[in-house]
Amino acid sequence: MKEATLRDVADLAGVSPRTVSNVVNGYAKVTDVTRHKVEAAIAQLGYRPNVLARHLATGRSGQIVVVVPYLDTPYFSELLQAIIPVARRVGYNVLIDQSDGDREHEGQLIGQASHRSLFDGIIYSPLGLSQDDLSRRDPALPMVVIGERTSTANFDHVGIDDVAASTEAVNHLIGLGRRRIAAIGDQPYPTGEAAQRRTKGFRAAHAAAGLPLDESLIIGTPRFNRLDGATAMESLLRLDNPPDAVFCYSDLVASGAIHTLLHNGLRVPEDVAVIGYDDIEDGRYSRPTISTISPDKAEIARMAVERLVMRIKSREPVPGVDLRAGHRLVARQSTVGDAAG
Repeated sequence: MKEATLRDVADLAGVSPRTVSNVVNGYAKVTDVTRHKVEAAIAQLGYRPNVLARHLATGRSGQIVVVVPYLDTPYFSELLQAIIPVARRVGYNVLIDQSDGDREHEGQLIGQASHRSLFDGIIYSPLGLSQDDLSRRDPALPMVVIGERTSTANFDHVGIDDVAASTEAVNHLIGLGRRRIAAIGDQPYPTGEAAQRRTKGFRAAHAAAGLPLDESLIIGTPRFNRLDGATAMESLLRLDNPPDAVFCYSDLVASGAIHTLLHNGLRVPEDVAVIGYDDIEDGRYSRPTISTISPDKAEIARMAVERLVMRIKSREPVPGVDLRAGHRLVARQSTVGDAAG
C-alpha cells in the first residue's frame, strides 16, 4: 500500500499543503476547526512525517522532555497521556523525567547546555525550584512551565485560573448550606505557589459570602497525597468545633480525608461534604465519588506542546506569556450525595 503524503492529507482535509505543514509543525496560527480536520485526515490516512530528515536538516534531536515531580501522582500520569500523542503528531518523541521535587536535580535540567544535545525543549512542572530559580535558567533552552507558576520574560506558563477555580469549589460548598468549611493543602513557602493560589480562592469565597473564616481550619500539607489528607482530617476532627465541609487541594487529599471521615463513623456528604481538585480517574469510581475541579488536561497538553514547538523553531527571543486552559466544577456524591446520579 502506498504511503500517504502531505498532499494526500491536504486533499482529504480540504486545506492547502502549507496548512497541513503548519499543523504538523505545531504552529499556533491555525484555527481549532482546521486543526481538527487535519488531525482527523492524518489519523485516517496513517500519515507519518519524515521526522528524521527534518531533524537532521535542522540539527535538532527531535525529542522533548517532560519533567514532573512524581509519576505515581495520577494527575501527572493523566497529563502525560495527553501530552505524548500531541507531541507525536507534530513529530517529537517525549522523554519523561521524575524530579522528586529535588531542587538540585531540577536545576541541573534547566542549567546545563549539554542537555540540549539530548532534547530540544522542556515542559516543566517544577516543585523544588522557586520563581527566581526558573528565571535564571539557561536562556537558550526552550521551556514551558505547567502548573501554577507565573511566566517571566523568557519562559511561558500554561495552567488554569487556580484562584477562580478554588473560589468556585468553595462557593459550591457554601451554596449547599455549609458554613464551617476547612481547607487541606496550604503550602506557605516559595515553591508552594499552587497551594497558595488555592488558599487565596478559599479566602476570596469566604469574603464574598460574608462568611467568617476560622484560621484553624486551614491545614498545611507537605504533599498533595492520600496520607496527608488523612492526617490533616484527623487533626480537624480533634477540634472542639469540627468542619461541616472540606475543600481539598487535590483528589488524592480528598480521598485520604474521606477515608478518615468514614473510619470515624461520619457520613459523606451528610455530616461532612468534601470536594477535591484535578478530576483524576480514581475519583470517578471511588465510593463516594469525589466532587472536584476538573482542569481541561487535553487543552493544557495542546497549549504546552504548541508553545514549546513555537519556541524551538523561533530564531528570535519571544516574550513569555501566561496561557489559561479551561476548567469546570464536577459535582459528585461527596458533596451532593445521590443527587449526583
